[in-house]
Amino acid sequence: MAPLSKALNVDLYKTSDSDTKIFRGNIDPEWTVGNVPNGGYALALVVESCIRHQASTGHRDPIHVTAHFLQATSIAPFQVYVRTLKHGRGFTNVLADLIQQHKTRITTHIIFGSLSAPRLVPPSPYARRLPLYVHPSVAVDTQMARPWRFKKHIRWAADPFLRAQNDPTSRSRTSSTTIGGGGLVWGAWFQLTGIEEQITPVSIAFLADTFNNLPSLLPRSERGGLVPCDTWFPTMTLSIEFKAPIPPPSLEHSARTVGLYSTGTFWGEPQGRHDAYVEIWTAPVELGEGSEREGWRENQVCLATATQMALSMSMKVNAERAKYDAPKVKL
Repeated sequence: MAPLSKALNVDLYKTSDSDTKIFRGNIDPEWTVGNVPNGGYALALVVESCIRHQASTGHRDPIHVTAHFLQATSIAPFQVYVRTLKHGRGFTNVLADLIQQHKTRITTHIIFGSLSAPRLVPPSPYARRLPLYVHPSVAVDTQMARPWRFKKHIRWAADPFLRAQNDPTSRSRTSSTTIGGGGLVWGAWFQLTGIEEQITPVSIAFLADTFNNLPSLLPRSERGGLVPCDTWFPTMTLSIEFKAPIPPPSLEHSARTVGLYSTGTFWGEPQGRHDAYVEIWTAPVELGEGSEREGWRENQVCLATATQMALSMSMKVNAERAKYDAPKVKL
């Protein structure tokens, strides 16, 4: 059991040729939702393998990740098969599969290139601005109701102004005369609690899958009997676009705290299928530390955006899936 940086360790196992490598490691038993590894954490292991694969090339930065979760991973050894699909002048396309017990659990297509600072930034009136209201120095910690075993390694403070927009009496609720609109929003300052931890491109994959899903944000009257703490939201597909390099720790950017913002609009059958859009932003200070400085918002950068399709399932399914996938040990 380890903090995120150590739980994401992979080793080069075998090189088949110049364009194909096999990495291996072990799923950490603490980075799970119930008994099943968190999808973003499992994807981060694939991203780490691919970054290692690209380390000696001119295209070392992940630009875009598309992942399909074919089957839930389990707490067991894994291998990641990485191969170069196409190497171009500006980008390299890499394919990678995470395999456990001779089954492909996650398949990915990752575009690598050279990531540079964005051009459309404040004070441009066309630039996207940090969507959180409360400065992280005064944000109040929020209890995590999700069945996450890794809670001791993280903390967050949900933004109360965004939470208020989900209230049934909020102006953002729709009516018969509304055009568009609807959905729910959520945002929080998120911190890796280990003093030596740091936000990295690999941890972005985990962060993109760490938020409150649309069904859990609905008022009880709209959930149709769903109980969030007894519900598993397995990810089916997850796409991440890396928008900017991660700034080094400074008086304007924290090392291990980020801002998370998400929206969800559609929820339906089968299997409680729903959508999510997530933004990951830099933070000016660590959560609960420092003080508000003039112009702090103008200096924050969106590091990545993500979209996913997820399901809503009983935690009993989570437990049974883990039991079914448990590796058999020879005595």
